Amino acid sequence: MEPRAAGHALEVALKRDAKPGSPLTIADASAASGLALRDADRGLHWLVSEYRGHLRVTDSGELLFLFPHGFAKPWERRDAFEKAVGAVGRAALGIGRFIVRAWVMVVLLAYVAIFLAVVIGLTFANQNDRRRSSGFPGGALIYGLLRVLADAAFWMFHPFSPFAYGYGYGGGYGYAGARMGGPRSRAPKDETPFYEKVNRFFFGPTPPKEDPRAMEQAILAELRAEKGRIGLADVMRVTGMPREQADPLMARLMLDYDGDVEVSNDGGIYYHFEAMRKTAEVTPSSTSRPRPAWERLKSLLPLTGNTAGSNALIVALNSFNLVMSLVAIDQNLTLAKLPWLFSRIPLENLPYMGTPIVLGVVPLVFSIALFMLPVARAIARPFKAKAVAKENGRLGLLREILTRIESKAPLTEKGLVDAWTRAAGSPPEPKELTKRVVELGGDVEIQEDTGDIRYRFVDLETEAAALEAEREAASDEEKKVGKVVFASDR
Repeated sequence: MEPRAAGHALEVALKRDAKPGSPLTIADASAASGLALRDADRGLHWLVSEYRGHLRVTDSGELLFLFPHGFAKPWERRDAFEKAVGAVGRAALGIGRFIVRAWVMVVLLAYVAIFLAVVIGLTFANQNDRRRSSGFPGGALIYGLLRVLADAAFWMFHPFSPFAYGYGYGGGYGYAGARMGGPRSRAPKDETPFYEKVNRFFFGPTPPKEDPRAMEQAILAELRAEKGRIGLADVMRVTGMPREQADPLMARLMLDYDGDVEVSNDGGIYYHFEAMRKTAEVTPSSTSRPRPAWERLKSLLPLTGNTAGSNALIVALNSFNLVMSLVAIDQNLTLAKLPWLFSRIPLENLPYMGTPIVLGVVPLVFSIALFMLPVARAIARPFKAKAVAKENGRLGLLREILTRIESKAPLTEKGLVDAWTRAAGSPPEPKELTKRVVELGGDVEIQEDTGDIRYRFVDLETEAAALEAEREAASDEEKKVGKVVFASDR
């Protein structure tokens, strides 16, 4: 019987007869459902994977199956809510990115051109009254801003500027750092599209996409490197996931990759995947273990990921738009007044024609909103950094525990605190450390002779001992597929 069908049959029978939350043996499940022992075994493992159950083992080596949530999925509502919130967030972010891209194009192609024409028009109109000492309001400010923009562009992009980058001679030679006749260095050419730089400035860098199959591939690589015998510690080592997630994951992998769960004489649980050792190599070689999760610590993405020059250019463009919108509001510069700019009538002599929406309010609101986005992200960075540090601390703690168990070395509180501190950059809070230790099944032991505090992880220790013995006894004959007796290519 297929595991899924056996699982459904068991679910119906156990909901009717079994006591909720009580452990079950394979024989209990078989008696309650009328399924054969082998089908009850497969069905129980499918249920463990489906309902996030757990495995226990008795001192006689008997497996017990426990379903703390019964045959319900209380996490589905939470996961569905988080998924819906995430979908809404991604949609809002996508709309926001589109608006920003469109707005920047409007700024570059429309507003900048219109505002430059406004400056020329105001200057032209102001020439009719040179006796006025004040000039048109905002003229000095606009002139100063344009001068700053021009100077910044010159010093950033001029090929002989000491600050130039990516625009030198010879196909991308830069001159950053070339001073007093020093050797010219080749600067890497930044080929990132400008709209992507704008997205980074306002929304931050796009996180790298993760391969959805990478985690499972790492587990399978660990499995083949460890002679087809692995435990929960091995899964946690390569994935970094908590134990409560690794347990039901292994139940699913057993169904997908034809594995079995075994129990040693000492009660250590491990998983046996003999079928996954088969290889077509003539001389099977040993496979190296994948990198552990604690060698891939999390890092906080940069605020923008752009160069200083790109950020300065984006700030300058948005600032120009912001200043010009204020000038438009101050001068009551509506669209109806634009044709009069190039006439000989001073702008202040034209009648009031309402609030300038297109040239004043709209660019002002959008420019302020755009500046608020990176400011808000900068304010949120300390909280994100704290979450990243906590996750790295957990991985550092996992490294200390698993490597110490593997080397059969004692685990002290100081060692755990130091491991967390090295990975996170700061010591853990006592409650956080205790929580993580309990999640991994740790217990506290006080040495009678010295009074020192030691930590024991009995389940992981018995698992490691069982795996060590099984791997030593495993034969490389399991890898071989036998002699080829027929081939369609011959």
